[in-house]
Amino acid sequence: MFLENKAEAKKGSGWIEVICGSMFSGKTEELIRRLRRAQIARQKVEIFKPAIDTRYHHEDVVSHDENSIRSTPVSSSSNILLLSNEVEVVGIDEAQFFDDELPNVCNQLANSGIRVIVSGLDMDYLGKPFGPMPHLMAIAEYVTKVHAICVETGKLAQYSHRISGGDDLVELGELGEYVPLSREAFARRMEKPPKEKES
Repeated sequence: MFLENKAEAKKGSGWIEVICGSMFSGKTEELIRRLRRAQIARQKVEIFKPAIDTRYHHEDVVSHDENSIRSTPVSSSSNILLLSNEVEVVGIDEAQFFDDELPNVCNQLANSGIRVIVSGLDMDYLGKPFGPMPHLMAIAEYVTKVHAICVETGKLAQYSHRISGGDDLVELGELGEYVPLSREAFARRMEKPPKEKES
């Protein structure tokens, strides 16, 4: 449980929380929940997302359940430092799409007394660690892994399997492009020849 204690503006008094998991697991929903609680506690909150994520809204962070919270789109993680003056809590969504400097940015924020809450995919569509997420999980004080439900087995799903084809690592999508799969179902899909994978 995370308490909305007032941050102390002194060196090293902040911390980093990471919310990770597959697509459709409720990562953004949990991020929004924590940020709203901080706002209710009258804390000064700033929220950021990568500028490339325009699936639901150009500015808002929006969950698959259509809950939303106002955010600032940024093109690089260094912009977060420039825009985080006099805040107590910083939220960052879709962290996997940021550059490799994001962990350093989060460390600087936490070291300056800010609570940093980061949400993102821990694995890409091939089941490999995604972008800066492994580094963020290593330096965070708190890591919460959330799970979706596998569309094939009904078990917990931790993989985001791409069903729309394509080899680009970054491909924004929804249920038409991705499905959550358990380890068992993902292993079966990855064993199939490429043509069968797309159907």
